Amino acid sequence: MTKIFIGKEPDGEPRVALIPSDVKKLVLAGYEIAIHTGAGDGSGYNDDAYISAGANVLTCEDEGYAFADIVVRINKPTQLECLRSGILHVSGFDVFNHRDEIKVFADKGVKLIALEMIPRSTIAQKMDIQSSQASLAGYYAVILAASRMPKLMPMMMTPAGTIAPARVFVIGVGVAGLQAIATAKRLGARVEAFDTRPVVEEEVKSLGAKFLKIDLGETGQTEQGYAVALTEAQVLMQRAAQAKVCAQSDVVITTAKVFGRKAPLLLTKEMIAGMKPGSIIIDMAVSTGGNVEGSDPTKDVVLENGVTIISGDALERHVSRDASNMFSGNIFAFLMHFYNEATKSFVLDKNDEIIKSCLITDNGLIVHERFQ
Repeated sequence: MTKIFIGKEPDGEPRVALIPSDVKKLVLAGYEIAIHTGAGDGSGYNDDAYISAGANVLTCEDEGYAFADIVVRINKPTQLECLRSGILHVSGFDVFNHRDEIKVFADKGVKLIALEMIPRSTIAQKMDIQSSQASLAGYYAVILAASRMPKLMPMMMTPAGTIAPARVFVIGVGVAGLQAIATAKRLGARVEAFDTRPVVEEEVKSLGAKFLKIDLGETGQTEQGYAVALTEAQVLMQRAAQAKVCAQSDVVITTAKVFGRKAPLLLTKEMIAGMKPGSIIIDMAVSTGGNVEGSDPTKDVVLENGVTIISGDALERHVSRDASNMFSGNIFAFLMHFYNEATKSFVLDKNDEIIKSCLITDNGLIVHERFQ
């Protein structure tokens, strides 16, 4: 029987990797599960809910790591001394920004699964934490902007006059961008969007938004669906066209992350200087270098012209219950995909394409070719 430990996240992270309903299904399937006390509190799931689902509650991290064959978490652990040889550690890791820590896991003999490396394929769709969490972040970005800007989102006709709808500009039409567009439209805003991939134009229009067309020449996307990096000349053309839209916008939301690389700079200080006082910018790529010049992952930045740049780092944490539900669904799908019914155990199939994509360390070595 495979034993799973649900680790407690550090302060500031309210999500939990597995919720009680998924724990119950895993226990019924044949897994034995333990959770660190209080791990689900931030998402509204107390210890009693996990006990009712069939899990044991442990009082310290060391005890959990000693118990487990598999540890599941939202993020990489902060207490690396708990790691022991042979354990399988499954979490988001942000491997490109924490390469030095990969070696620690290898030296300790830990099998490390970095969930963000799971391929965007049809069979792995249910395990894709990038998409599930980005969708919620895109939703909350609009809610956050609506709460901070000095005007209404929808148009209102009143005896005192007509209030024009807010203008929202979304740059980057991936999962987060599409959800931001849909949410802003539901709130009654006038929405415009841009992406370097022309293929997303129809998706933007299907949500009732306008797609900003900029003739950049040849552009495209990677096999994983990410935008291809632009040339310097293309970047300048893009910024010039976007500056005009930004100047008219009440809210600008940037979502452009490039997997494994620094985020592209989309809004320069010169572009922001042309925006209206009271305008809100939310930089959802701030943790990977930022799309907005002057953005700060640790705080909001209020500029002299009255524009506020808000850190859009991990906005899904603000809707922790639903974010946990979706992350748990991803983990559950992963655990059951590699579950062997005959032996009632998890089998790490190293020949499987999903495992090949996300297994970073194994048997004391860094086995993923991108990090060797």
